[in-house]
Amino acid sequence: MKCIRAWQGLLLSTAVALCACTTTQPGNSSQTATPGEFSTAYTLKSGGEIPRYQQGVSVAHAELHFAFDFDKQQLFGNAVLTLDATKSAKAVSVDLDSVFTIDGVWLNGEAIKPEQYANQQGELVITPANGVNFPVSVQVKYHGHPRTPPNAPWDGGVMWDKTPDGSPWLATAVQGEGCDIFWPCIDQPMGEPKTADIYITVPNNLVAASNGVLVETTSTANESTYHWQTRSAHNTYGIALNIAPYEKIEDTYQSIYGNSYPIMYYHLPGNTEQARALFDEIPAMLTFFERMVGPYPFADEKVGVVQTPHLGMEHQTINAYGNEYKKDEFGFDWLLQHEFAHEYFGNQVTNDNWDHMWIHEGLGSYMQPLFAQYLHGDIAYKAYLNNQRKGLINTHPIVSNKPMEVEEVYEKGVGPALDIYYKGSWIMHSLRYLIGDQAFFDSVTTLLYGTATPQPGQFTTVYRNTGDFIKLVNELTGEDFSWFFDVYLYQPKLPELYQQRTSDSLTLTWLVPDDLPFPMPVEVSVNGQLTTLQLPAENTLKVSEQDIVIVDPNSKLLRFEARYDATTK
Repeated sequence: MKCIRAWQGLLLSTAVALCACTTTQPGNSSQTATPGEFSTAYTLKSGGEIPRYQQGVSVAHAELHFAFDFDKQQLFGNAVLTLDATKSAKAVSVDLDSVFTIDGVWLNGEAIKPEQYANQQGELVITPANGVNFPVSVQVKYHGHPRTPPNAPWDGGVMWDKTPDGSPWLATAVQGEGCDIFWPCIDQPMGEPKTADIYITVPNNLVAASNGVLVETTSTANESTYHWQTRSAHNTYGIALNIAPYEKIEDTYQSIYGNSYPIMYYHLPGNTEQARALFDEIPAMLTFFERMVGPYPFADEKVGVVQTPHLGMEHQTINAYGNEYKKDEFGFDWLLQHEFAHEYFGNQVTNDNWDHMWIHEGLGSYMQPLFAQYLHGDIAYKAYLNNQRKGLINTHPIVSNKPMEVEEVYEKGVGPALDIYYKGSWIMHSLRYLIGDQAFFDSVTTLLYGTATPQPGQFTTVYRNTGDFIKLVNELTGEDFSWFFDVYLYQPKLPELYQQRTSDSLTLTWLVPDDLPFPMPVEVSVNGQLTTLQLPAENTLKVSEQDIVIVDPNSKLLRFEARYDATTK
């Protein structure tokens, strides 16, 4: 998800991390706007504590209409949300940036008087005289200049850019700040609309690419309206607008599961050869993910990629791509692959609290070394992991066990930041060693689909958290591995493997913060012969002074190592 921050801080030559997700750039919440149009702190946060009138409320459907004045950089929106809850309430609220002028509000088609709603800070609270009975239809018409991102996608908003030939080029990227930057929503992980219809009206020389399936395009003499429809629960910040004079490359992918679905790439005119080369990477990636994880989650919609004026973001079924067609040393476009990983980790499975964002970013980031291994073998796998290992910070726990805002998770000095990517990836690497491939991949697949043997059309999107994953690992292995997650996820410091060598022995001891239990087995190579010590019970080997001893020779263990961790980051 907010991946991109990773890229900037630690691109390395392999550009290891992005999350396709985008990430926010540290400490930058300003925006370009006319005086008085700055977003509030409420709008600029996503997640965290749920407002009173949104608690227990779900979004059954979102109907979103967008039109634009590109010269004046104005957005005109008309949104109809179908909200549901188990009991009635005095009021209902949705989130919408207060930079917009609200032109009208309706409940169940009945106009609400201006004195019965207010949106001073970005929470639009509607208080009708007779309360609210669910389900209820909430319609909001609004217009204005949406937040312009100072540095998309790290700092989110609506980009009003130009293509090389001077045509309008609009893109949205709002992971850190949330969906309320440009449409009324419940800006929480659990606020996903179960389905959505998106109508985007643009001049006839432009194309509007968005989420889901293109139902139809209707045109007048000057304008065209693109009607996109999603058929499954949709990540809130993943609703995306992409407008430019796009050309499209399209094909049909034949899945290893026997089904087929469309692949399409919307790109700017020109660079056709590069665009085609990028497009040709997609089938191999799809086969990798389907073999390694499971069936593509949104096969009844599409695999979509769109060229954007920012680096990238995991916009469900229409991933943003702006990496300028750069393959890395491993022979693939890391950004394209990382963002696509979020179709599984972030879109198919969504954390129920941004505190568990490592499920999106850590598992998504682990797909890069796995893909390198899939393409080129073990050396590529280890080289990729080594690049990721250099970026660990280890200052904040990966999981805090409290409601978190996106920026609290991604900001260095405030939350785990890049560790949700790289440390999360290494945690998965060590867990795979500990429990074996069968249990590891079954745990990951079951987390995503609710079963280790998913089939197309027989699963739906899910919400998960860290506790869910730990429970799955324990159930599938028949053992309690809580100690593993306690050390790696719930406190920040790495365990250290203390090695004591004498003239005739080697003794290993785990030094763990707060003396937490950590019975992690350790492989030791003595003159090329491999032995596994089951610490703490088995912790000593007989060795001579002449023996060549290598502890953890295959680098399976995430642990403190001076070559990486001796300096302060």
